[in-house]
Amino acid sequence: MPLQQSPAWQALTKHAEQMSARHISDLFKSDTQRFTQLSFSQDDILLDLSKQRMTEETLSLLTSLASERNLQQWTEDLFSGAPVNASENRPALHTALRAPGSSSLLLNGQDIIPEIQSNLERMQAIVERIHSGQWRGFTGHSINTVVNIGVGGSDLGPLMACKALAENQPEEAAHIQIHFVSSMDGSQLAELLNKLNPARTLFVISSKSFTTVDTLANANTAKEWLKKSSMADNETMLTARHFIGVSAASEKMTEWGISASHQLGFWEWTGGRYSMWSTIGFPIALKLGMPGFRQLLAGAHAMDQHFRTAPFGENLPVLLALCGIWNINFLKINAHAILPYDGRLSHFPAYLEQLEMESNGKSVTRDGTLTDYSTCPILWGEVGSNAQHAFYQLLHQGTESVMCDFIVAARRYHQSGNNELLHQHQLNLANCLAQSRILALGDSVLKDAESAPVYKRYRGNQPCTTLLLDELTPASLGQLIALYEHKVFVQSVIWGINPFDQWGVELGKKVATSLLSALSADPAASDFDSSTRGLLEKISSQSEPEA
Repeated sequence: MPLQQSPAWQALTKHAEQMSARHISDLFKSDTQRFTQLSFSQDDILLDLSKQRMTEETLSLLTSLASERNLQQWTEDLFSGAPVNASENRPALHTALRAPGSSSLLLNGQDIIPEIQSNLERMQAIVERIHSGQWRGFTGHSINTVVNIGVGGSDLGPLMACKALAENQPEEAAHIQIHFVSSMDGSQLAELLNKLNPARTLFVISSKSFTTVDTLANANTAKEWLKKSSMADNETMLTARHFIGVSAASEKMTEWGISASHQLGFWEWTGGRYSMWSTIGFPIALKLGMPGFRQLLAGAHAMDQHFRTAPFGENLPVLLALCGIWNINFLKINAHAILPYDGRLSHFPAYLEQLEMESNGKSVTRDGTLTDYSTCPILWGEVGSNAQHAFYQLLHQGTESVMCDFIVAARRYHQSGNNELLHQHQLNLANCLAQSRILALGDSVLKDAESAPVYKRYRGNQPCTTLLLDELTPASLGQLIALYEHKVFVQSVIWGINPFDQWGVELGKKVATSLLSALSADPAASDFDSSTRGLLEKISSQSEPEA
């Protein structure tokens, strides 16, 4: 049955006709127990949906939709290794990457958990070797700088986690500086190489296929820099001492020059944007030490178990996903702001942009039909305290309806003994709560608001979710990331799309390859469109040597 013709969808459509006319402030006035009824907790995370334009009846209808779409079976398929990535005939087993070593999971008749644990132990050995100063460069000096070269999931996850958890860095890792390079144009790498000591720098080349053009271009530039800086003719020695490869394609790493002993592997069923739990997370392990990295995995695993076993009406990923379905498909809100009130989470919005828009930015269902309903909204975000001075004007008084996720930790600096920092955290909490309150309730929270001129009025009714962490730790960050991962999966099940492929990305890569050769040919002779041909001619004329 087409999604929009299903009984649950029809019931929600009828319910939305009533709820669309209601204001969130009126929902609070009519129900003094609203927070109690619409907030949910799991371990270190509290999910508050009370400032959404919904009621308990709304949630009941939404969970009926999840049941109707067979979410429970899809969830079991995800965890058991069924080929949920149908277009590539693969499972999506990122949950297995954070499963404890005592567990078991058969894939094609083979238990994959021992191999996953073996990879983690291999990574641990390298991390400990670097931390102890036993990994040495071409001069015999120990490595003190690591540069991760990757793009997409090979960059965003490790970068985000390293920034978020920098305060958890153990003493043995404090002397290691970690940098991230992803830009295709070489600008990040060029600036960085001017500051680094080649004799003490280790490069980590992270690419699932080890064919990603931008990653390999940066890697080759780094290799040439090392050769010129060291004045060494022995490229094999330089590569052995200064490069580690992380990939699912061991033969490609070997072909590039990375020896088997310096390769960290993972599997084809590991999606790029879900890969930080694998050896792609090497920079995180280097930053936190393996105990910290294992805490991150354990936090994600705890959320996995909650998602797999909790009833829909108490299940945080399911509730967060269904809230999004309600806003997107029934209240017609197609913009989503991610607003962490924590500078440590500055890269979290970008991480979620990839996770959600690359996963669910689809208009074709699993059975090959075009959708006649909206799927993934446009995501963007910024640290909340900065966003207040950037785009909150649009949220408060603009013409667009926007759903907002506020993310904040209840505790910070409580062990520092620094009263000034404690006060700053309280100021941050106050701003987070105030902004979500006004966005949802409008100026009804103020006295005499109706007497204000119209340009000073706040209409409110922007749906807001608050995710309150007890404290930002490796375990709670693991829970938070897994929460959003499973939210994406639930929404894909409702919409009937495959969240684990990304065919929309591929065409641009192919066309870029053809344009690369055109840059060194005669643009006028090409059969490109007039815009591309004209731009090529302009670039060609600017590249000609001066007389």
